[in-house]
Amino acid sequence: MNDKKKILIIDDEPDVVTFLTTLLEDNGYLTVTATDGEEGLAKVKSERPDAVTLDITMPNTTGVRFYRELRESAEFAKLPVIMVTGVTGGFDKFISSRRQVPPPEGFVSKPIDQQKLLALLAKVLQ
Repeated sequence: MNDKKKILIIDDEPDVVTFLTTLLEDNGYLTVTATDGEEGLAKVKSERPDAVTLDITMPNTTGVRFYRELRESAEFAKLPVIMVTGVTGGFDKFISSRRQVPPPEGFVSKPIDQQKLLALLAKVLQ
């Protein structure tokens, strides 16, 4: 039986997707990818990941919209999400202050601190 945890990587930047895929697979995770929030929602339903890394600024369906839809879904409201974003300057405080949805399980800014991301994933997957 395969007990590897599956991580859904949602990002529209191919270099970031490649980096995260390599980092996570080198550290024992299975990965699935999506390039925007709409594809991400479809992959959540079809792939049933154990956690999601989510970019904020993407074309079509943004990370914020994906996150809101995920948290409003009874089925996936508890799926751990780590936002990986180039948006800085208090974005984590902004999203955490939104009363409609609970804050994500973590934030990692770009450029990505590998150890911080791996530590956050290990924590949320306990």
